[in-house]
Amino acid sequence: MCGYLVALCALLSGPAATGPVLAADINIGTGSRAGVYYRVGRAICMLVEAADGPSCEAPPTAGSVFNLNSIREGKLQFAVAQSDMQYYAVNGEPPFAGTGADGNLRALFSVHGEPFTLVVRRDANIKSFDDLAGRRVNIGNPGSGQRATMEIVMQAKGWTRADFVLADELPASQQSLALCHDKVQAMVYTVGHPNDSVAQAVRLCDAALADVKGPYIDELIEKNPFYARSLIPAGQYREDAPAVATFGVKATVVTSSEVDADTVYTVVSVLFENLDRFKSRHPAFSTLEPASMIKDGLSAPLHEGAQRYYLEQGWLQ
Repeated sequence: MCGYLVALCALLSGPAATGPVLAADINIGTGSRAGVYYRVGRAICMLVEAADGPSCEAPPTAGSVFNLNSIREGKLQFAVAQSDMQYYAVNGEPPFAGTGADGNLRALFSVHGEPFTLVVRRDANIKSFDDLAGRRVNIGNPGSGQRATMEIVMQAKGWTRADFVLADELPASQQSLALCHDKVQAMVYTVGHPNDSVAQAVRLCDAALADVKGPYIDELIEKNPFYARSLIPAGQYREDAPAVATFGVKATVVTSSEVDADTVYTVVSVLFENLDRFKSRHPAFSTLEPASMIKDGLSAPLHEGAQRYYLEQGWLQ
């Protein structure tokens, strides 16, 4: 029944595992139901269970920072997180300065690119990030990657929350309606495109995407290798919409060194042996290739289970 998942079958038929992780019960921290992280987790679980693997859950969570803290605390076995937040967790930098460097964090692979996206009401006359001063802005919920990235951009710009008339903290699932109801004039989202929440704002209230660029963004990119310039293509949400210049990160899948190597090997092997099926689950996954997935955006060491599979495939020397 288990086919090539011999190691996993042994785990399932043997005595119960000890420690924080049980191979028969995988969980993957994701993000808002409106975001692409949720699609990543659900797609991985679908593939694992379709391969006669263990039961797999991918619940919605507060996002990258929450996920990385939960991995550290042993509350999640796997999680999706922004590449910049992965770097900060590994090195114990804000927003993880209080807990210090996470020496147990391990990388598996990266997935789609995530542009830092600024969505605005057209009647607010906001043409770029620089125009947000004195406006009503949703900066994202605490624990989310978009909130952490927004704070980094604000710091680079020399701004604090006091520079906005309102700095709301709505999660991604609520911010589009808040924008349409004029509770906020702008919202930020670090997300793969196309995205349902952004599409909703454009469709329901004729929202637009605005540029995030300038010398302060150039400096962020130059100083941080996990950032890169990004272009949201013209016509992404409206046929007449121009291309939008911004910067972005990678979505990555991480785990802990405490997670059993055979369990990690199973998750990784199922994903890559069914990569075409995974790519069909969302347009943001369409350009994924193993060569870039096993290195781009990964700051933590590879987990030994993932490394074993990549060596078998000849992808690592």
